[in-house]
Amino acid sequence: MSDSSPAIQQRILFFGRVQGVGFRYTTSSIAKRYPVVGYVKNLPDGSVEVVVDAEPEIINQFLADIEAAFLGNIRQRNVVNMPREEQFLKFEIRR
Repeated sequence: MSDSSPAIQQRILFFGRVQGVGFRYTTSSIAKRYPVVGYVKNLPDGSVEVVVDAEPEIINQFLADIEAAFLGNIRQRNVVNMPREEQFLKFEIRR
């Protein structure tokens, strides 16, 4: 295995038709395929928030799989790097 990058934490907001289409459950299922921790949560404005902690390359693959699963639904995505203040033990669906 090659040298890995240090883990980072990102907050991603997905906009479009992303609530009521199984987005959280599918994202949680995709997360099980990757060494990621964090959460997915519906927001009151109709967007979905994903906070993920992992190596940058893993996050990119994880997000690519989410986007592929919801190709016609995602209109926009905003990504922000965050300080790693919250420590996660798993990836979960938050309400």
